[in-house]
This record gives sequence, structure tokens and C-alpha cells, in this order.
Amino acid sequence: MKKEIQLTGQNLTIEDVVQIAQGETRLAIPPGTGLKEKIEKSYKVLTALLAAKHEVYGVTTGYGDSCTTVVDDHLLESLPKNLVRYHGCGMGDFFNEEESRAIQISRIASLAQGVSGVSFELIEFLTDQVNRGITPRIPKEGSVGASGDLTPLSYLAATCFAEGEVFYQGKVHPTELLFKELNITPPGLKPKEGLAIMNGTAVMTALACLAFKRAEYLCQLAAKVTAANTVAIMGNPHHFDDFLFQAKPHPGQAQIAKWIHSEFSDKFVQTKAGRLQDRYSIRCAPHVIGVLQDSLNFFRTMIETELNSANDNPLIDVTREKIIHGGNFYGGHIAFAMDSMKTLIANVADLLDRQLALMVDTKFNNGLPANLSGAKKDKGIHHGFKAVQIAASAWTAEALKLSLPASIFSRSTECHNQDKVSMGTIAARDCIRSLELTEQVAAAAAFASAQALELRMQAGELASDTIGQSLLDFKHNFLNAAPFVEEDRPLDKNLRHLVSMIKERKWELYK
Repeated sequence: MKKEIQLTGQNLTIEDVVQIAQGETRLAIPPGTGLKEKIEKSYKVLTALLAAKHEVYGVTTGYGDSCTTVVDDHLLESLPKNLVRYHGCGMGDFFNEEESRAIQISRIASLAQGVSGVSFELIEFLTDQVNRGITPRIPKEGSVGASGDLTPLSYLAATCFAEGEVFYQGKVHPTELLFKELNITPPGLKPKEGLAIMNGTAVMTALACLAFKRAEYLCQLAAKVTAANTVAIMGNPHHFDDFLFQAKPHPGQAQIAKWIHSEFSDKFVQTKAGRLQDRYSIRCAPHVIGVLQDSLNFFRTMIETELNSANDNPLIDVTREKIIHGGNFYGGHIAFAMDSMKTLIANVADLLDRQLALMVDTKFNNGLPANLSGAKKDKGIHHGFKAVQIAASAWTAEALKLSLPASIFSRSTECHNQDKVSMGTIAARDCIRSLELTEQVAAAAAFASAQALELRMQAGELASDTIGQSLLDFKHNFLNAAPFVEEDRPLDKNLRHLVSMIKERKWELYK
């Protein structure tokens, strides 16, 4: 039986979203919390106002700039379905199952605030799809991040009347056929439900949750690789002395330095360094990685506030029994968090790429073989990690290129109704891409670090008690996943394997 995370309307964390998205836990709607009553009251208020002929945007009117168009009563039931269908113009690649499931959870969390005017039946249906592993197939491209993620979320809304396609058990299915096979009756869309599902920040927020956990792990891995490289080049461990970081007390920076220093054995700390001062990519690693580490709490606050918010339009003020029109669909906070995070992530890629460049170069690596070649014979024809360093530089350049903020590219759209938009989803997609590239750089750097430590041991230049048990375990883990390179061979499969293990956070690094 899977662990359950209970939906209360205010409680979801980044970790909850990631665990459910990865299929580790279920999302449960607990009785007795008042959640059902809150959602139903909002729906009843909306229904009463409609019965009293109140004008409600997107329910009795057209959408966007068409809000001045009043829809005839006999067409009101068709309006939500039309909204979903005409937004079905997404392009590009599709979000994977984990990403799409995170999007489902993010949308449920917003609707569970109880001010969106949706039925409890809709919440139950969406939650059931998550727990069954039925996930909408959503194209990545087409959202400007206000009025929320309209086009991608239309593919989620389409499942409510059995249209579109879904993932199920690792395969793509036409929604209608799968629902018939599984005897699922879709609830359809009541007056405001199409708009409530689509008019929000669920896509960018879901991606932000996934990006956060990967960035958190990246900080730890970058610290571990830095420690391994410091030992491998017989560098100066005192660059990470606590005294320095009490003098400049950024907490995250100090944490990175502490993690790095904790890897060094007493014998290594007491060994005379090869250089009085190592180059900046080693010496200043806490000051680079630490900026991302220090920013994580700030990012968490923004992401979790957005996650547990009502971010559609209009909203139902149940107390005053009024419809309030606003702009909560605007994704500015997530756009800023993702633009900022991707810049810091790219800086980590650049740091690790520069460390790798030091490691392969005999001018800087303090006696390691050229290109970290492990060749025992015919050394002239073997080139070790030469091409890996070139490739890592290419991945780094692409990550750095993505650092340009997406949020500065607001475009006026939809007859100038949406004349200032967030571009939050593009920022989030860029951040995910930057993470993919940086994880590739990290995989290459970690592989090279393990190779370098092994080379030192084979040459008798470093003993086990100098390297220390933690870094010996690091070397063993990485060389077990990607074997020591003695003679040249293609390394792409090894690197892909390492990247997948990094993305899945297979190695416990620091607690």
C-alpha cells in the first residue's frame, strides 16, 4: 500500500508534488477536514448567482477580449467545451509522464482552495486520474504564462470529456478508448470548470517543483565533485576552512564549504598542498555553488505559495457571495524564480566544466596523465577524456545561453487584452533544460573525478587513508556505474547511465 499525502487545500509541499509525480505516493482527499464543504459552497454560490442572471466572465461571456460578448443561455453548456477545443493548438515535444502528473497535482491544489466555483466531483475525478496513473499528453509549447497556462492545460481539461490522449502504464492511449476499457465515466465540464482548469499557473508551478529538487541535489553533487577534484589534484584543503565562511557568513555558501571540507581525511588536511592557492574553479567553488544553495529557501517560498494558491479567474468570494475578477493567473513569481534558478544552475555547469578542464590538462592537474588517460600501453593513441571535456564545454555553453531571462520577453497577445504576460512557462522549461545540460556536465565531471582518483591510487600517489572513505565510496560508486577508462572507447552510454542516476538522485550525498 502506497503512502498517502492528504489534500487539505493549504498543505502541499514541493516534496509532495515530486513524490506523487514519481508514483511513490498517492493523493488522498481526507474526510472531516471541511475541504468538500468548502469546494461545494463555492460551486453553490456560483450556481445561485448564475440563476439570478449575474454576468460572470467566461461563464456567461466570451473569453479574453471577447468578454463583452454575452453568450445565449442555450449555449452556456457548450461554452467550456469550446474553450478547451480551440486552445488545442499546442506544439513541440510533449511533457513526460512525471511532468504531466506534476501538472495534474498542481492544478488540483489550486482548485482545492475552494474559491474557483468548481464541483467536488471534478476534484475527485482529477485526483482519481492521478492515483490510477492516467496522465494527459500535453505539448510543451504555446503558453505565455498569463492568462495562465491556457493551451497546455486545455489538454488536461479535455480528459474531463474523454478527448485527447493520455499516458497509461507507459503507453499513449486515446482518452475515449481507455476510459471505455477501464469503465471510467468522465464528469464533463460544468459552467466555469473549463476556465478554472485552464486559467492558472499549474504547468510552470509543476515544472518549478521538479526543478527545485533537481537543483537541490545538484548543489550536493557539485560539492562532492569539488572535494574529489581537490584531492585528485592534491590541492589546498584550507580553501574550505570554516574560518573563511564565518568571516563571510552566507549560510548556503558555508554549508557547501562544510560539505566539501567534510570529505577530507585528517591525513589529507595535513598534507602540504601542491599550490598555495588553487585556481578559482576549485578555491571559489563554495562561493559559486553557495549562491544556488542560499537561494533555495527563497525559491521554495515562492513555489509553495504559488502551489497552494487559487490562481485562476474569476474567483468566488463565498463570504460576500460575489464574483471577483482579477489576475491571479499571472505567473510572475514563478517566472522570476525559474529565470533566477536557471542562471545559478548554469553557473554551476560552468564551474564543473572549468574543473574538468583543469583535470585533463597537464599544465594544471599536478602530474595526472594527459586527458586522464588510463592507458598502460600504446599511450600515444589513447586520448581518455579529451572529447568528454569538449562535449562538457558545449553543454555548458548551451546552459549559459539559456540564462537570458524569459520574463523580459513579454508579448502583447489576444487583441491586446493580454498585453503584459509573464512567460513563466518558457522560463520553467528553460530551467528544466538548463538542469538537463548541467546534469550532463556533472556526470562528466564526476566520472572524470573518479577516474582521476583511481589514477592516483594506481600510481601510488594517493593512499586510501589520504583519500578518505567517503571519497573512496564516491569513486567506487561512479566507476561501478561507468567503468574506469583504460583504452579509448565510446563513453556515451556510460554518461547517459550516470545522467539518469543523477536525475533520479540514486546516490545519497549529504543529509
